[in-house]
Amino acid sequence: MICGETDHGIRKVLRVNHYLRGKTNKRHVMKIKILLTLICSTLLFSCYAQQPTDSTAEKMLVYQLGNGGWPKQLEDKSVVNYGASLTPGLLAKIKATKDLHATFDNKATSREVVYLVQVYKKTQNKAYLSAAEKGLDYILSAQYSNGGWPQYYPDKALYRSEITYNDDAMINVLNILQDIATRTNDFEVVNPAYIPKAEKAVAKGVDCIIKTQVKQNGTLTIWGAQYDKDTLLPAKARNFEPASLSTGESAGIVRFLMRLKRPSAAVKSSIAAAVKWFDTYKIAGYRFERSKSGSALVADKTSTTWARFYDLEKNTPIFGDRDNTIKTKIEDLSPERRNGYAWYGNWGQKLIEKEYPKWLAANGEK
Repeated sequence: MICGETDHGIRKVLRVNHYLRGKTNKRHVMKIKILLTLICSTLLFSCYAQQPTDSTAEKMLVYQLGNGGWPKQLEDKSVVNYGASLTPGLLAKIKATKDLHATFDNKATSREVVYLVQVYKKTQNKAYLSAAEKGLDYILSAQYSNGGWPQYYPDKALYRSEITYNDDAMINVLNILQDIATRTNDFEVVNPAYIPKAEKAVAKGVDCIIKTQVKQNGTLTIWGAQYDKDTLLPAKARNFEPASLSTGESAGIVRFLMRLKRPSAAVKSSIAAAVKWFDTYKIAGYRFERSKSGSALVADKTSTTWARFYDLEKNTPIFGDRDNTIKTKIEDLSPERRNGYAWYGNWGQKLIEKEYPKWLAANGEK
């Protein structure tokens, strides 16, 4: 029986129920009404059971917090793992996880919203779209008036309230909102009422990006990984993540800006300045090799790399350690930090060689 037939059957049962209201044998009628109620429940369950489901999406519904966001860790600090079975023990941990754990860190919330929208488009299971739109409400509510997003919301402890580009937290959110505004990447399925909200949020986010691009003696460079939410100045996070210019996050920011249709003069200047910085401070002829015995740069004439962090004024590589000290050489780090972090990467290479030239051509720039 398909859901349309189920609906027809329920209407027939309700008509019978209405007919029985006028009968005098109340005990007999009550028994029949109870039976009819059970039939209705069975028909509804049958209809629901026919809706296509996705095992990962079903788990995402369970993990979603009351405020609409998702955690990256549960109350006991165990990492969210959608490959794990929902045992009674795990369900108890999920239930105990408070709304304060809602975050954009490590792709949390943005990952779930994107996945649920994609699966809804395939299955037409409205529970998935409803959860995704609840996640969108959370995203919109978390944005600061200055356009930035924190790493966590509503938790403001430590560095969690800082405007966070780190690990692409804010850019992941902005890409979702841009998809809604342009009705692309499957987000045409969400309620059209979200379009003006997304457009407004993106405009504010872009304004924040422009305002937080670091200037050195009046010259635009790139961005830090996180910022004080009030002063909009670069800020530190964990001890080994100092206030600095951050290359990995800046590459993601530039890619987002290049998505914008009819970019403003400010956006064009921002992109051009960032790409120029990447080109100026590239480390040609080396690649980063991670090793337990000592991660280091290795000569490779075919490679180009950048340090993860650069000094805010000198544009020289810096490396943070767990004791809150800043080193100028990776070799001076403690072994645990030296070998446990991606201190170099080729983040700007594709940007310089392919993406920026393509953007210039598309926007009539020389």
